[in-house]
Amino acid sequence: MKPLVPLERLNVERFETPQILKKLARSSRQLAELKGIAASIPNQDILISTLGLQEAKDSSEIENIVTTHDELFKDSLLSKEFLNPATKEILRYRQALRHGFEQVQKTGLITVNHIIGIQAELERTHAGLRKLPGTDLRNNRGETVYTPPQNPDEIVALMNDLERFINDAGCFAADPLIKMALIHHQFESIHPFYDGNGRTGRIVNVLYLVKEGLLDVPVLYLSSHIVRTKADYYHLLQAVRDHDAWEDWVLYMLEAVEQTAEQTIATIRAIKVALFDYKHRIRDTFKFYSQDLINHLFTHPYTKIEFVQRDLKVARMTATQYLNALADGGFVQKHKVGRNSYYVNQTLNGILTSKQK
Repeated sequence: MKPLVPLERLNVERFETPQILKKLARSSRQLAELKGIAASIPNQDILISTLGLQEAKDSSEIENIVTTHDELFKDSLLSKEFLNPATKEILRYRQALRHGFEQVQKTGLITVNHIIGIQAELERTHAGLRKLPGTDLRNNRGETVYTPPQNPDEIVALMNDLERFINDAGCFAADPLIKMALIHHQFESIHPFYDGNGRTGRIVNVLYLVKEGLLDVPVLYLSSHIVRTKADYYHLLQAVRDHDAWEDWVLYMLEAVEQTAEQTIATIRAIKVALFDYKHRIRDTFKFYSQDLINHLFTHPYTKIEFVQRDLKVARMTATQYLNALADGGFVQKHKVGRNSYYVNQTLNGILTSKQK
């Protein structure tokens, strides 16, 4: 098996074939449209929160951490000590994504230390880069198909090379979408951490697009496409290692960008329509209307009295009156569990769950 080498040693002309350039043009157009439609949502945190939670679910599913939308949203209402293990993992993913996004916003960079910080948020560990031999990667028959770098010094050197490739536009004159595909493969092949490599790598994907200005906020998440095409994803990852099939890998990733952008555009448009419908109808119906209330209802598909108290800075009785009035008006659906109640924005929840069909 060939040792890993820095990505900048690849011949950039390999990625200038008619097939790749045609696919690049289509995926770039979809991504530009996604950037525009995302910017039309007044409160960007709505997208970061709702789509980020969706991505956390999909990315974790690739690692066989599976839960339903209902379980995930319902469990997000609970105190941390009552969360089931799958929900804890998924909510940590969203926190790691936010942490990484904040670092990109502050510095305009994605450094090795930033990536270590993302993985630390995911795994709640400070182990850092691997200092012991990594686990062999096996196929579904239990056969070893790839052994990642084993020497700690080699891992550090490869990660430093990757950091330069990510941040120095002059070291490889290729389109950022092609570079993203190469970066993802190299990161997964280095396998720099004891755990969380796949999820960390998928967070780096979208952060790189933000860093390059192709998106303003992290809303393009490839995990749903990878879940649907999991066999192709792993086959093409391995084909690069075995047969130097970089072109096929790049085409797969560009297709993932194109399809995911198209689906996300449709999702954001639906959220936008629903948001403005709620805004106008609630404003016409209730004296307690506020933009903060609308933002709250579309940031939390499932909410509860304490969340409204916190976000709107109102008394518990007031928050209860608001939610019960919205339930009576058909804007949310009230569910009672023991002495407690939670409230579901059925319209938003329907948009997010239909994305998976």
